[in-house]
Amino acid sequence: MSYKAPVAQIDFILTHVVPFAELGRTRRFAEATADTATAVLTEAGKLAQNVLAPLNMAGDHHPARLENGVVRSSPGFAEGFRAIAEGGWVGVAADPRYGGMGLPQALNMAVTEMMSGACLSLQLNPLLTQGQIEALEHHAGEDLKALYLPRLISGEWSGTMNLTEPGAGSDVGALTTKAEPAGDGTYRITGQKIYITWGDSDVTGNVCHLVLARLPGGARGTRGISLFMVPKFLPDERGNPGVANSLKVVSLEDKLGIHGSPTCVMSYEGATGWLVGEAHKGMAAMFTMMNVARLGVGMQGVGVAEAALQKAVAYARDRNQMGPIIGHPDVRRMLATGRAEVFAARAIGLACATAIDMGHATGDADHMARAAFLTPIAKAYGTDVGIRVADMGVQVHGGMGYVEETGAAQYLRDVRITSIYEGTNGIQAMDLVGRKLADGGEAAARLLDEVLDGAKAAQAAHPDLSHQLWQAAETLREATHSLLELDMPVRFAGAAAYLSAFARVLGGHYHLRAAMAGGTAHQALARVFMARILPRYAGDLAEALAGLDDLTDLGDAALAGDFAA
Repeated sequence: MSYKAPVAQIDFILTHVVPFAELGRTRRFAEATADTATAVLTEAGKLAQNVLAPLNMAGDHHPARLENGVVRSSPGFAEGFRAIAEGGWVGVAADPRYGGMGLPQALNMAVTEMMSGACLSLQLNPLLTQGQIEALEHHAGEDLKALYLPRLISGEWSGTMNLTEPGAGSDVGALTTKAEPAGDGTYRITGQKIYITWGDSDVTGNVCHLVLARLPGGARGTRGISLFMVPKFLPDERGNPGVANSLKVVSLEDKLGIHGSPTCVMSYEGATGWLVGEAHKGMAAMFTMMNVARLGVGMQGVGVAEAALQKAVAYARDRNQMGPIIGHPDVRRMLATGRAEVFAARAIGLACATAIDMGHATGDADHMARAAFLTPIAKAYGTDVGIRVADMGVQVHGGMGYVEETGAAQYLRDVRITSIYEGTNGIQAMDLVGRKLADGGEAAARLLDEVLDGAKAAQAAHPDLSHQLWQAAETLREATHSLLELDMPVRFAGAAAYLSAFARVLGGHYHLRAAMAGGTAHQALARVFMARILPRYAGDLAEALAGLDDLTDLGDAALAGDFAA
């Protein structure tokens, strides 16, 4: 079975579950009407299922390769990317002054999901470019914007993010890449970066690297880091790719999945770069890029989950073992819970994107705080669901799921990275209980108030569902107060479980909204979520408040299997 873009499911969530309609009442997004949304989703869906999906297995079987210092893309990827670029899909949310559509991130993230479900390896290219566009729009000077933004938005050029080094991964402040002033307004960048997604390719005319490096006199840690634009080819006086810059791809990583996406080790050897934003303020600029990318990665997880689930359902319908296996209770349990979690993760991601849009459109602090609070949840839960559902897809296929020809295993191999890159899910959880609760839990409280109000409003129509959700939200509110009283290391020990609990409660909230607005299918799906997934919040919260002592009491030797110590 081939991938089918879930246009109707996404449209339903935007229309009935998240407050997308409010965007059309703002000046910034006045053109984001329901008709516009449907048209955008329909066209993006056609591109995803007709152009990109057929490339997915080709990218897996014929990985990107390095030949004489140049990365050669998987078969069909250049044509696929050209279709993305010519459709304007790189610039869905970009500034119209530079050629973008200026549409809400909610629509951009819906497009991201569909393209990711069709071909994750190729979709990574526009995702990173979109993050770079966002960073330049907010932090670059006018000259850099005028030169780079139109070319990135049009898809003539592509963008990357260069943070990680061999000795500086999650601890970005440990980086050693140097930037020396050249005396002419440019800088000479020297150092090595690893895990650079689409660090080189033959699908665009230039690859533009945003590189974190330290200027002379830059303070230790993240406070002394600056951000630089370092293109593969130096633009000439007309803005066309000119002479090659002093950088190269050292090697490509041999990975578990996403084989069509070249993951590069980059070497900068006195390469020419331009400062983006203020000196020593590079992390602020890079976080602008990362926050967009983090939500995008969450939607990547949803997209792959949707594709894996579609394949599993099709197989279960066709596979006959004492009747079609889709009728077997355990198989039906896997498929039903998978569908319920995909709906929840999709709704959380689109709610986050809508909050980002409302914050940009209104400047309202509450919308901005909500967007910030939801981002780590959307990233972590979306990717966890992607991994769970892809794993379930292999299980539904049985032995054939372990055989590569079915394609079920590729989804699991591809999606596994999503919980790691753009900030591991553990880091997302620590961000949630740390920075995002630094307001004393106000953003969390406003969200929970909304959940409780929704439960009350649904009491007459769906008393059982609303009672379950109300109880879960009240328990989560009490746990949040308790968490705020703990020292940060103790909070961190339960952070992942707390994030999971919050995601399940939000998932229940959006399922209840869908049950109120939709027909019997949405009501049945909500019952599955409330009965089989929401109750897990109680175990999550027990772990979230379990403390740290049990973890520290188990020494390093015991963790290694030595219980004699």
